[in-house]
Amino acid sequence: MSDLTRFSVNQMTVKQLTLPELVAACRDLGVPAVGLWRAPVQEYGVEAAAGLVRDAGLAVTTLCRGGFLTAVDADERAAALADNRRAVDEAAALGTDTLVLVSGGLPPGTKDLKAARERIADALTELAPYAEDHGVRLAIEPLHPMFASDRCVVSTLTQALDLAERFPAHQVGVTVDTYHVWWDDTAPEAIARAGAQHRIHTFQLADWITPLPEGVLNGRGQIGDGAIDMREWQGYVEAAGYTGPIEVELFNEELWAGDGRELLAETARRFSEHVDS
Repeated sequence: MSDLTRFSVNQMTVKQLTLPELVAACRDLGVPAVGLWRAPVQEYGVEAAAGLVRDAGLAVTTLCRGGFLTAVDADERAAALADNRRAVDEAAALGTDTLVLVSGGLPPGTKDLKAARERIADALTELAPYAEDHGVRLAIEPLHPMFASDRCVVSTLTQALDLAERFPAHQVGVTVDTYHVWWDDTAPEAIARAGAQHRIHTFQLADWITPLPEGVLNGRGQIGDGAIDMREWQGYVEAAGYTGPIEVELFNEELWAGDGRELLAETARRFSEHVDS
């Protein structure tokens, strides 16, 4: 297998593996890094999870996810801010400097996307300094527009940067995920803009396959199976100065139904085939 030095597997890619199984599989296959998700980490125990990955010599590239910051109700807003502060604490405990933010959709009964984005900015005013104090950067992830109503009112890298640029780059940057931005002709320019400001905090891969399944959230394809040229997008982020880990994050019921170790091995093989080391 080719060089996996920059390869990181997101925990959701192999959701069927427990955290100890994932760590063991990474160690056996020579995978150097993982991106973790809060729910399974919390279930295992944050401190225990931190010790497990640390003892295995694995780097933690990101923690997913914070965000959902668009609430109008004061109590809901306070709860969201408190949860995001906990997410920052967890990221710091796990040894990662990057917390990925999925910003949140339109609150029930509202239709104003711009106002929702302003509420995200207001929340970041409180969260960004807190994250900095804990050695954690916030990485706003734009999601494909099909998720704008219920999951993420930030649909483009340009929108994500417009929010991030209100804060220092070491506090707030962006996530570049091929699955969410490949369709956008303005994304390469936005990547260059982000790179010039040192705001590309993580780079993630997943492919776009059609037809999309019902419940499109879990429609991410294995890299190489769909419409996205991974090397093209790698070229954009590297031309913008990004040299960090490249994380594969797949949500796919069919892949989850199979053997997790085999899926991890196949994902590593696809990474070697479709990404330049």
